Amino acid sequence: MTIRPLMSCARSLQRLALSSLPAMVALSGFSGAQAAPVCTFLAPIGGNGTSPIIAKSVGRGKAIGKTNWNTDFIVNQPYTSFKFFFTANSSDAGAKYPVEGFMKFSDGSNLQVINETMNPPIGTGRMFGPFPAIPGKQASQMNFKVGASSDPGALGFSYRISVQGCR
Repeated sequence: MTIRPLMSCARSLQRLALSSLPAMVALSGFSGAQAAPVCTFLAPIGGNGTSPIIAKSVGRGKAIGKTNWNTDFIVNQPYTSFKFFFTANSSDAGAKYPVEGFMKFSDGSNLQVINETMNPPIGTGRMFGPFPAIPGKQASQMNFKVGASSDPGALGFSYRISVQGCR
């Protein structure tokens, strides 16, 4: 399975949802102030520039240098909330995978919003959030961390992640 067809499907669903939103709001009797938020994918830092979905594998930690565990997504405008998406591409039935998510702010501080140990079946996706923006703080990045644990079965686990900002 390649990421390009998934992105095409995601874009089509996003366009459909956006084009249907006014009709759904009118039919539901809600005013514009009560409409569902509109969410857009955030660009991953160091990504390929064509897809906001990143595919990675859990690897061993490095004694020197960076691990492959952290992925940052740039926040380039104000949002009212954020959603983190995670999908397992592979799995070991007995392995556990630590998953963490952070809001990073322009003042250098951060807030952990996800801290779970997961054992998701292949193809299983999960949305974390929405997490509201923090009043008085300017979000600069959203960080996803999927790391190796002391569980040797976790090495080689592959997954896809993305983050959306919502208004």
